[in-house]
Amino acid sequence: MRYVVTGSAGFIGSHLSERLLEKGHRVIGVDCFTDYYAREIKEQNLQGFLHHQNFKFFEVDLNTATLPELLNQADGVFHLAAQAGVRASWGKSFQVYLDLNLLALQKILEALKERGGPRLVFASSSSVYGDTDRFPTPETAAKRPLSPYGVTKLAGEALCDLYGHNYGLEIVSLRFFTVYGPQQRPDMAFHRFFRALLEGKPIRIFGDGQQTRDFTFVADIVEGTVAAMERGVPGRAYNLGGGNQRQLLDVIRLLAEVAGKDPVLEFEAPQKGDVRDTYADNSLARKELGFEPKSDLKSGLVGELNWIKKHILHI
Repeated sequence: MRYVVTGSAGFIGSHLSERLLEKGHRVIGVDCFTDYYAREIKEQNLQGFLHHQNFKFFEVDLNTATLPELLNQADGVFHLAAQAGVRASWGKSFQVYLDLNLLALQKILEALKERGGPRLVFASSSSVYGDTDRFPTPETAAKRPLSPYGVTKLAGEALCDLYGHNYGLEIVSLRFFTVYGPQQRPDMAFHRFFRALLEGKPIRIFGDGQQTRDFTFVADIVEGTVAAMERGVPGRAYNLGGGNQRQLLDVIRLLAEVAGKDPVLEFEAPQKGDVRDTYADNSLARKELGFEPKSDLKSGLVGELNWIKKHILHI
């Protein structure tokens, strides 16, 4: 197959692109290198497969690119490109989230509508649920996002639904739960915590540290994403969670054990937009996608730690 992967230089997109190439597919990678974090990190993410004979890369902005030409030969589109970050999505920054998370998606959907396909897998987020009271949380739970970022992801799902309903496009949405692993973005918690430990700096915790997350290793996310293209039911949204719900303070102790460092903790006020707890009910993804998370939290953290040492801190 020939697949388009938007956001292919990002954390999850680079892992997905590499996995598709390993499976023998051809991949057209697209990224516009937004300034949310350093371009060098994204370029580094591409290095393992940039010169693969079945990979072509285009540095383009989806809002200005000629999408029909880009998508014309695709057998499927994985849309992972987005402006990430819950805490950064407030205020004037919201315009960026509208442009990159909604307008770019709408342009892709319009291009697919004109062609009559192919299938689109849309990367959504557990942020669409907000502070739910249903644990584990099924896909049918109420959607009450607490951040502008979460609002854009929920609106993205709605856009996909209406293009599917009105134009017959095959679209599958995936709600990712707290993804971690090698190449994780520098603004994300585990990356920040590991760097603080290795550099002898305090770990900043927003809130009391008793909040929980369902941590999902990136390789498991990738397998679920590929399965959504191959077996997902059009019009459905699936939770992809790793089944590793842990309290933040417990995880920090595990990070410190893995790094061989004693943590120094600094507690700060909770941040607007942060939910208290997440825990995915992934039974639908298990049943229909064959989704089966295989990575335990400790081994996944070792992989991320080794990547940070080698590629970020060069130690």
